[in-house]
Amino acid sequence: MIRKRSISVILPNYNGAYLLEKYLPFTLTAIQNAGVVYEVIVVDDASKDRSIHFLLTHYPEIILICNPQNKGFSHTCNTGIQAAKHELIFLLNTDVKLTPDYFEHQWRYFEREDTFGVMGRIIDMEGDHIQDAARTLAFNGFKIKTNRFFYSENPADFVPTAYLSGANALIDAKKLKAIDGFNELFSPFYGEDFEMGLRAWRLGWKCWYEHQSVCRHLISASTNRFKSTDWVKSIYYRNRFFVHAIHLDGFNLGCWYLQILLIDLLPQLITGKFWMLKSYIQLFRQQTTVKFSKKKLTILIEKHSCKKSITDVAAELNSIIKNIKIIYLK
Repeated sequence: MIRKRSISVILPNYNGAYLLEKYLPFTLTAIQNAGVVYEVIVVDDASKDRSIHFLLTHYPEIILICNPQNKGFSHTCNTGIQAAKHELIFLLNTDVKLTPDYFEHQWRYFEREDTFGVMGRIIDMEGDHIQDAARTLAFNGFKIKTNRFFYSENPADFVPTAYLSGANALIDAKKLKAIDGFNELFSPFYGEDFEMGLRAWRLGWKCWYEHQSVCRHLISASTNRFKSTDWVKSIYYRNRFFVHAIHLDGFNLGCWYLQILLIDLLPQLITGKFWMLKSYIQLFRQQTTVKFSKKKLTILIEKHSCKKSITDVAAELNSIIKNIKIIYLK
């Protein structure tokens, strides 16, 4: 018989009172339906709206942790991760609406010792369009790509994914704490879940995707309150750069730097898209922190005696996928 495990739900919040009001009841219904011991932790990232008052008034049973200053998504999640007391940690965005049976199909993954975590299918708030599913890991030259979605309709399959979406990731708490959660270099947002997934795979752990676990997501609800579109894009590309700088080494790393200069940066500047230059500059300004992240990863790899490169991870994913009848999203 498959054993259910206790869960700590971590909800990072920034000015999301209206989202908590709308979607928190669905989270509570799903976790109560799971029939396990649980706790819900909301970590507020110095909100200026009525979030704290709303939670204290309507949900006094929820554990509320307040950042004194705005620290971004990674730090906020890490604060909740460190406070979590249960076997599994469920990282959930405030703009996500869980279905009542969300956890029903996820327990089996944690019967495997090498499971890091599992994510469910993310669809639009209205309709059934899939926003996020399992992701492949491939290369475009020396650039790491994860933009091809896939799934299996066979409920017995164990479908691997390159990483778990930070919007709905159920993760083994011991493993998550062992790798120190998200890398806060990626603050305020974007790319931290991708980088953490790569770390997990490189340590010999696996990330899974469960198509029967469904949640709905309000597109751009968490980032559309931040500055300009160009600023958001500069953060996105900066963080993609960080992922490569941390996980590539030697010849591959050198060739990647050359590739992004000639193929990414220069064409963008010619067409007047100067936000890319900001991403590139920030990459070099953060070299000390990037090198520290690489050193921490090296120590983790040595500790767990698992020396997998990104190429090895891609090969492992492909070897699992080839034995599954999968459907690729267009």
